[in-house]
Amino acid sequence: MRILNILTRHCLTLDRFDDAVSFYEELFEQPARLRFDYPEHDLKLAQIASLLLIGGPQESLARFAATEATFLVDDIAGWEEQLRTLGAVILEPIKTVPTGRNMLVRHRDGMLVEYVEHRDKHPDDHL
Repeated sequence: MRILNILTRHCLTLDRFDDAVSFYEELFEQPARLRFDYPEHDLKLAQIASLLLIGGPQESLARFAATEATFLVDDIAGWEEQLRTLGAVILEPIKTVPTGRNMLVRHRDGMLVEYVEHRDKHPDDHL
């Protein structure tokens, strides 16, 4: 089992989302690796390098703002088991999301982390 990448999360309103995506594509000199709508939560997401932009109305963003990082992993079920043995708390069990599967975990130190296993892994997502 491996952590493939650690994404810094940035929540912003939809009126700023497209400009932010363009800015970071220019800054990192690479296109978004991933970009999709998450209609169940009225959100748009984009990953540029190790940055995850989350755009939506304030009401929708509130649910996601407390999560401090997104860990991209290669085996989410294996990580769920391993995290329990390390004393982490699974707050939201594994579920299907537009990109694959995820779960929400509180680490022993209190850090709130989303774990995601993408269906289609990007070759540049590795530490």
